[in-house]
Amino acid sequence: MRISPRFLQMISGLMLGLPAAPIFGQFQSPDDAIAKAQRQVTAYLAKLADLLCTESVTQEKIATNGHVDATERAKYDYLIMMNGSGDEFQLTESRIEASSAHDKQPQLPMLITNGVATLLVVFHPYYRDGFRFETGSEEMVNGRPAVSVHFTHITGRRTPAALALRGREYPLELQGSAWFDKQSGHVVMVEANLLRDMSDVGLRSLHIHVEYKSAILGKTEVTFPELAVVDVTTPRQHWRNKHVFDHYRWFSTSTGQDPAVKVHTENTNVDGAAASKTVSSGTKEKP
Repeated sequence: MRISPRFLQMISGLMLGLPAAPIFGQFQSPDDAIAKAQRQVTAYLAKLADLLCTESVTQEKIATNGHVDATERAKYDYLIMMNGSGDEFQLTESRIEASSAHDKQPQLPMLITNGVATLLVVFHPYYRDGFRFETGSEEMVNGRPAVSVHFTHITGRRTPAALALRGREYPLELQGSAWFDKQSGHVVMVEANLLRDMSDVGLRSLHIHVEYKSAILGKTEVTFPELAVVDVTTPRQHWRNKHVFDHYRWFSTSTGQDPAVKVHTENTNVDGAAASKTVSSGTKEKP
């Protein structure tokens, strides 16, 4: 995830979509629930195909009285490719601004946030040893019973988020919760905050809220990020960014696209699997 008001950036891991297999329909203990959540995320990442979607971003600068002082809007063609295990983890992420916004230039320095729907990566083997997990009580989320799993970063361990400030990166210690539908096992919501104040490096508070929905892609039911809201305060500023993700589709060489955005598959294997992929566009790709 990236957050930037000209000089301030924050970076996180990657966006996840979870298959709709039950996680919490039957579990006997808190440890069992946590293990099932971790296995579900790990299995999904091992099988994940490349995804395309549309990302609409609204950036707001909040005045001291709580009113919106300035607003910028943008839309992106979003492509994410990922793979990895407990020892290695690789992410290729591309956000290309939609052709309708090519000529638009922001008038004010605004917060930039990328990869905000990625918090579930804390369950992946590459990161999970850097967090403590515990189950919470059963709660009602969107009118359905859900089981929460809390996570807290362990100081000195890996974290999927970092603050990039004036050419340096500072690891972010996060704490939060993920809520899973008790019956279906779908993730329905994730929230996270800073574990401690970071005003000394320009970040006073951070709150991330992500909502998920289920959808059918081809013949597969998957749960995807639908909405992500990031609220950030520094000693002098307050920003809020809203990300809406829609129009999901599996990546393939036959996927219809805007002529301004070309997705090329190179080094195709005998069985048709792409060995590598590149993205090209007539516009500059935003980080």
